[in-house]
Amino acid sequence: MNIKGVLVGHAEDRDALTGITVILIPDGATASCDVRGSAPGTREVALLEPTKMIRKIHGIALCGGSAFGLRAAQGVVRYLKERGIGFDTGIVKVPIVPSGVIFDLGIGKKDVYPDEEMGYKACINAKEGIPEVGSIGVGTGATIGKVLGMKFASKSGIGFHEESLPHGIKVSALTVVNAFGDVYENEKIIAGARKPVGSGFLNTERYIRTLIGTITSKFMENTTLSVVATNADITKEEAKKISEMAHDGMARAIRPVHTMFDGDIVFTIGTGEKGRISVNILGTVAAICVEKSIINAIKSVTNPEDSQESS
Repeated sequence: MNIKGVLVGHAEDRDALTGITVILIPDGATASCDVRGSAPGTREVALLEPTKMIRKIHGIALCGGSAFGLRAAQGVVRYLKERGIGFDTGIVKVPIVPSGVIFDLGIGKKDVYPDEEMGYKACINAKEGIPEVGSIGVGTGATIGKVLGMKFASKSGIGFHEESLPHGIKVSALTVVNAFGDVYENEKIIAGARKPVGSGFLNTERYIRTLIGTITSKFMENTTLSVVATNADITKEEAKKISEMAHDGMARAIRPVHTMFDGDIVFTIGTGEKGRISVNILGTVAAICVEKSIINAIKSVTNPEDSQESS
């Protein structure tokens, strides 16, 4: 994530078109999250609520494979445990690794999922600095715009964006984009459901207005997951607020978003390396980072200039 002490690693199965991306914080980080989608698949997310006991986490796992892929998080836990990293219970150190999944079973192989070994491999691959983006890790099987089904969806992936603030403070976002809706840049659709006839995009936001009473669970192949990271000193309550504000970035870039068919989550972590700064500033910049990381995910796998916006 280009923030000291935060490592990102990918692992994937390119035949099955699925994978995992891990964010490791060996020294621990203050963290919380905000869930806006109505179909999330998660592990240990309840611990991130400000009222819960745990104050720091040691990793986040973003997994393909829907609920089946959550087992990959155990590989992350094993990797950290072997290195003596975790919450000290007085008996054993327990690594805290909240996790979220995307539904990528509609592309590739529907019976192959990220597992413990893939999660462990992603940890071995983890490193500091600007992460790799595109169709890699959890982004391997990511797609966008599924209102007409997978046949007319567009390829997506995982993207990254970072902003620098005064006094050496950084805010960054790593986002896997696997949404029901379309992705926009400057009010133009750059990826989404394609027209069945002719070229260009359907415009999901407009199209679903014609589907009153007919949108059903057949559109389940979705979810956008974002990890916001900062080196500022933040509290768990502030991490929660930053996550809430960062969802504005999703709303600017994806339309529609936070539907009943999406499991959208923003995680926020703070390493505390630098000083404190207003949560209003951090939340505002986090939203920018999320928006631009979503656009980066699309541009990393396609050239938007080669596409046309629907008329």
